[in-house]
Amino acid sequence: MILWLNTPMTLKSSLRPIVYQTEKIAQRIRFASQPAPRNDWPILLGISFPKSGTHLLDQILLGFSKVAPFSLRLTSFFSHYEGESGRKLGVDEMLAWLNSLRPCDVASSHLFSLPEAVEYVCAPAFVPYFIFRDPRDIVVSHVFYVTDMESSHVHHAYFKSLPDFNARLKVSIMGRPDSDVEFFDIGNRFNAYNGWLDQPSVMKIHFEDLIHDRAVVLNQIIDHFLRRVPLRAPRQLILESLETSINPKKSPTFRSGKTGEWKKYFTDDHKKAFKDVAGDLLIKLGYEKDNNW
Repeated sequence: MILWLNTPMTLKSSLRPIVYQTEKIAQRIRFASQPAPRNDWPILLGISFPKSGTHLLDQILLGFSKVAPFSLRLTSFFSHYEGESGRKLGVDEMLAWLNSLRPCDVASSHLFSLPEAVEYVCAPAFVPYFIFRDPRDIVVSHVFYVTDMESSHVHHAYFKSLPDFNARLKVSIMGRPDSDVEFFDIGNRFNAYNGWLDQPSVMKIHFEDLIHDRAVVLNQIIDHFLRRVPLRAPRQLILESLETSINPKKSPTFRSGKTGEWKKYFTDDHKKAFKDVAGDLLIKLGYEKDNNW
């Protein structure tokens, strides 16, 4: 461990693929008595809307490595936007990333539900999960993240230049339509993921349910997994493996893990702006029955 910590970053980067593949071989040997399912072992894919519990879902999916030959760490992460430059990646780059994944990989993504992505992911080679949270909490979390936690973010300087939190929250809700860097309002930002909600092969997870009713959701995650991958391991062992893999302190962007915090920050002006651009979204996702909130 000490030797690894003192290893130069360039050398670490070159060694990581070797370490990763060595660990995958060790996992295969460890679970050699577990027969591979029909169509081989799948890829576990976490899809998340930004600021919706990405690292929490990553940790849960990596928990399957304790009961089956899945990787001990994420193989890679994909986002349609580069954080520092704001450059939007093309469909070819997305498909190249998906095509790079292999059986027993565990991957994480902010993956849009583009037709090409849906066709690729909703296939036997994948066991996909999509996590999201109340979009009102998302915009609050986004403000804290861009302003205070990620100084290299493409929008950091702009958010810091705004006079106060209220102004930043308004921008997170309404987007920056006049910016050279693409940043839509929260309704349009979520529209890019809407297609996952309509796919039976993708398990939908409310972040709030994981916080307040974790055992139920973890069992649902297991059920979704077992439909594709029959395991010999006792169900209680699988459940404990996922539960003990959760460690918020290991999330580099974890702030509070609370739900409903938007109520502390939204003014009447924020509520009106949000209803204008994403009121129907809250109803569609089940967070409100109407716009009278």
